[in-house]
Amino acid sequence: MSHKDRWLLPEGIDELMPTQAAQLEVLRRKLIDRMQAWGYQLVFPPLVEYLDSLLTGTAKALDLKTFKLTDQMSGRLMGIRADMTPQVARMAAHNLRDQQGVIRLCYIGNVLHTLPSGQGTSRNPVQLGAEIYGHAGPESDVEVVQLMVETLGEIPDLLLDMGHVGIYRGLAHAAGLNPEQEQELFGALQRKSTSDIESLLNEYQLPTSHKAMLLGLAELNGGIEVLAKAKKLLTNASASVQDALATLTTIATMIHQRLPALAMNFDLAELRGYHYHTGVVFAAYQSGTAQAIAMGGRYDDIGEDFGQAQPATGFSLDLKTLVNQLTLNTVVAEPIAVTWADDELQHKMVEQLRGEGEVVIYQLSGSEIPTTRILIQQESRWLVAETGTQIRG
Repeated sequence: MSHKDRWLLPEGIDELMPTQAAQLEVLRRKLIDRMQAWGYQLVFPPLVEYLDSLLTGTAKALDLKTFKLTDQMSGRLMGIRADMTPQVARMAAHNLRDQQGVIRLCYIGNVLHTLPSGQGTSRNPVQLGAEIYGHAGPESDVEVVQLMVETLGEIPDLLLDMGHVGIYRGLAHAAGLNPEQEQELFGALQRKSTSDIESLLNEYQLPTSHKAMLLGLAELNGGIEVLAKAKKLLTNASASVQDALATLTTIATMIHQRLPALAMNFDLAELRGYHYHTGVVFAAYQSGTAQAIAMGGRYDDIGEDFGQAQPATGFSLDLKTLVNQLTLNTVVAEPIAVTWADDELQHKMVEQLRGEGEVVIYQLSGSEIPTTRILIQQESRWLVAETGTQIRG
């Protein structure tokens, strides 16, 4: 690399300049405070872990997104986390296993991806999230959705998109699809390609009733009326499919009761995290955009590989993406310039001003501080004065 190119960052790796960094820090404090006010305890998982721990269980799906390296102390393979959720699940199942009842945890930190998650997305997001462990009912799913929506409260025209992976999983199982067929059909459903879906179903030579239900999933996309259509279409589906649809309907009803102004969309062929989630899945969008701002869902039995299987649900988001979606008021007062003096009263005044939230900058010889405020001594007192000219040190 030539000298002139040494400032370039790898593709998909970004950094924040002072204004963006200040906005992110303001938002970070605000959102963590909000989550803690809901009873979520803050944890900080490590940046790297041994690979066999980091990619355990359902986290195996993160293998291709995880950077690997060799630990020089043990010789074992380690991974740089691509998602903090499995780490927090490990902490809940192992480190906090003696804690009784429901566990609520929140977290924030940098993650690193080998490849971007989508077009124009960062490979080094700042992930923030909240999880509930130890509760299997719809109330916990509704709580994390409500917390997510409150977290995104300043986003205009917010849209909640919901589905349930148990519906497709139950239909595929009842139809006798093998893993390869299930994955093949899954891909066609994600593309919303009716012709591909129909072609695959014909190839699999399924009974007419199973074909009708699987083909109908691609059309079950829209408002609350979709759930009534789904109930009619899936009348003869297995008990697991009926239970999944009933759970989704219950959650949707509860969310509408708590958040009546929230726009909701239901897509029963949208299977985000299909190999990871076990129940309801959801994502938040700004109306008219294709990139989700936040997403989450239920992922039960997550702690099984760490000795304590437990139900879990939660959501996460990239704080850098959220900062770009918001117009934050981070306007601060002009700094106060001061020339250092061997005066204890001056030092106490500087400390007092900084304690009140003011920015006080000591002038260095030959430097300029672009400000109209200066700390001056008047008689035996130090006070902030206004000046119409730049102050030169």
